[in-house]
Amino acid sequence: MNAATGVFSGEFGAILVVLLFGFLPNEVWRVVGVLLGRGLDENGLLMQWVRAVATALLAAVVARLVLTPSGALVALPLWLRLGAVLGGVAVFGLVKRSVLAGVIAAEAILVGGAWWLGVP
Repeated sequence: MNAATGVFSGEFGAILVVLLFGFLPNEVWRVVGVLLGRGLDENGLLMQWVRAVATALLAAVVARLVLTPSGALVALPLWLRLGAVLGGVAVFGLVKRSVLAGVIAAEAILVGGAWWLGVP
């Protein structure tokens, strides 16, 4: 082991890097958010605004993935990507507003459609 690689080499080093630079910095902000959020009214005007901004950001990410995809999604036609979104939203509404059910349904539509079209 030389000085350049040191502790950050190998499997232990990878785990240590993930903990130090991935998990801990994010966890600090989660704790701060919990501490600051204790006194907030969850139905108040501020929280309504926060929910609206979060929803808009999520909608923008989904729209970008559907309309200007990258990676493996590029090989799938627009109609399949739109169908997966619509199917996911439909399942979300039908299964007691379950985000997990909606995401699994949309992914199943994408994977099934790719298989049906013969897209690798």
